[in-house]
Amino acid sequence: MVFKTFDELIKSVQKNKTVKKVVVVAAQDEHTLEAVIQARKDNLIEPILVGNVVAIKEMLNNLGEVLSEDVLIDTNSEVDAARKAVDMINAGEADFIMKGKIQTGDLLKAVVDKESGLRTGDIMSHIAIYEMESYKKLLAVTDGGMMTYPDLEKKKQILQNAVNTFRQIGYDNPKVAVLTAVERINPKMPETVDADLLKQMSLNGSINGCTVEGPISYDLAMSSESARIKGFDSPVTEDVDIMLVHDIHAGNVLGKSLVYSAGAKMAGFIVGAKCPIVLTSRGATTEEKYLSIALCAAIKNGI
Repeated sequence: MVFKTFDELIKSVQKNKTVKKVVVVAAQDEHTLEAVIQARKDNLIEPILVGNVVAIKEMLNNLGEVLSEDVLIDTNSEVDAARKAVDMINAGEADFIMKGKIQTGDLLKAVVDKESGLRTGDIMSHIAIYEMESYKKLLAVTDGGMMTYPDLEKKKQILQNAVNTFRQIGYDNPKVAVLTAVERINPKMPETVDADLLKQMSLNGSINGCTVEGPISYDLAMSSESARIKGFDSPVTEDVDIMLVHDIHAGNVLGKSLVYSAGAKMAGFIVGAKCPIVLTSRGATTEEKYLSIALCAAIKNGI
C-alpha cells in the first residue's frame, strides 16, 4: 500500500471501526482545539482534553462546540497536564498524545521520565510527512525536529523508526534515500561514509523491511532525468518514501523549503516512545495539526 495524498490516508483511517483516543496536553489552544474537533467530526479520533478546563470550555464555546465533562480533565499546570497524559497512556486509557499549549521540553520531560515515562529503550525521533503537487506520493523527512547531530548508530535507529512507522500504515517495503550533497563516497565528507554504511546495513539485514540508497543527492532521489544524465541507477530514484538527513539543520531547512516554497502540506510527530506523539511547531496551522492527528491515528490503527 502506498498513499499518494493525505486524503487517501484519512479515508483508510475512517474505514477502521476502532476510533482511537488522543489525550491533548494543555488543550487550551485554539488551533489545537480546531484540529481536534475537526478530527472528531471526521471520525478519526475521540479526544481527551487535559489542562485549564475553564479556558478549554471558553474556547470550545467560541467554536460552537460542547464536549462531555467526562473528556475534560482539569490540572493545575501544563506540567501536571503532561504527567496526566503520560499516566493515561501507561494505564491504557488513551492511544496517543498531542501537544497543546505547552513547551515541548516540558512535555518531553514527562515522556522520557525514567520511572513513569514512555521510554521503550529505543531513541525517539521526529518524522515530518509532506504532500505536494510536484511529487506522486507522500514523502517523509527525518529527523528535522528532535535529534540534533546523530552519529551512525543513531541514524540507523532514526531510519528504522521511520521504516517501522511506514510499515505500520501499510507499506511493504518503503524506499529510503540517505541524503548527501553528492552521490559518491568521499572520506572528507563523513555523511557520505555514513550513508554508504547504512545502505550496507540494509543489504546485510541489519536494517529490516526497506530499500536504502546512499549516498544520494536530492536531485537524484527525486528526478529520473537527473539520474539518467549523471548515469546513476537506483530503485529509489523518483520513488523515494523516506529521506534521512544528516542532521537537524538539513531536515529543518528542507522541510520548511517544501512547505514555504513548494506549497507542501505537512504533518509532524514523534515516534520511538510507547505511543506516537503529535508534535508540531508553534507556528503550525490548524490543517497541519489535523493532518498530524490523522497520521498518528493511522499508526495506531495499523492500517
